[in-house]
Amino acid sequence: MVAMTISTAQAHAPKTASPLPAPAIETHDLAKRYGDTVALAGLTMTVPRGEVFGFLGPNGAGKTTAVKLLLGLARATGGRGQVLGAPIGDLRARRRIGYLPELFRYQSWLRAREVLGAHSELAGLPAEGRSREIEAVLQLVGLTERGSDRVGAFSKGMQQRLGLAVALLGEPEVVFLDEPTSALDPVGRADVRGIIRHLRERGATVFLNSHLLGEVERVCDRVAIVDRGRVIAEGPIDELLGARSLRVRATGLDDGDRSSFARFGPLTVDGDWLTIRPIEPEVVPEVVATIVAAGGRVHAVEPGRATLEDRFLALLQVEESPPTEPKP
Repeated sequence: MVAMTISTAQAHAPKTASPLPAPAIETHDLAKRYGDTVALAGLTMTVPRGEVFGFLGPNGAGKTTAVKLLLGLARATGGRGQVLGAPIGDLRARRRIGYLPELFRYQSWLRAREVLGAHSELAGLPAEGRSREIEAVLQLVGLTERGSDRVGAFSKGMQQRLGLAVALLGEPEVVFLDEPTSALDPVGRADVRGIIRHLRERGATVFLNSHLLGEVERVCDRVAIVDRGRVIAEGPIDELLGARSLRVRATGLDDGDRSSFARFGPLTVDGDWLTIRPIEPEVVPEVVATIVAAGGRVHAVEPGRATLEDRFLALLQVEESPPTEPKP
């Protein structure tokens, strides 16, 4: 009877919510010095799981140093960080990480499947499943028909694809990609975007370091912009890029007609061009319909907003501009 009473009480006890998983990557004032040289001043950022995260900054901003610290390839001199809930450098966490470095080279006499076989063994993948895993990543990066060819016969783009295949062995939970499209033509870059989206769909986190800001803008959910070893901006792409705008070239409207478009948002008139900023994308058809209903003719419709490159350069300009002298 006592046992039944305890069991019943437990059955009706309120259930505690299971703890949320730790972020994929988290750092607090992570720093690295080489003697008197500050390579990373104090990096603080959070990368949620299952997102494509762009890590951007000018040359010398500390991006490569940050990646080395997160992978456990270098020791921090200050601060702390975690990857997959474990301290950076934890061996068990490193088995769940894939990495494509910017500069890599495989022995030219090895065949593509031999390269993948060697890395499968180094990664500790079960022997019975290695062949199946190798064929899966070859297919994913578009090298199935070249898997038996020697690496020395590969173009730069094909070598980049092979490096990406190595990074994807074992279905890692976090994948670090350092300039993954640098050697690829437009078709290859489109393929890599597809692979990155595939990784996100299966729940992996992608940490993307790239100078091709257009590529970053297309695939990333969030970005961090780093300068002088610190994050100067971080957030979802839409928030960083700011409000959308609309430029319409229309003729046949008088001043009264034009002023009526202010109801859609702040209006600027420059000759035949009407610019509304900010504006919600879903009202663009209504703007065009209103012009036509007023007897106007629409010659051009240009929805837009600042590009990631625009935002990137503006942030760096503000960050690097000298402080103004206080007035006496």
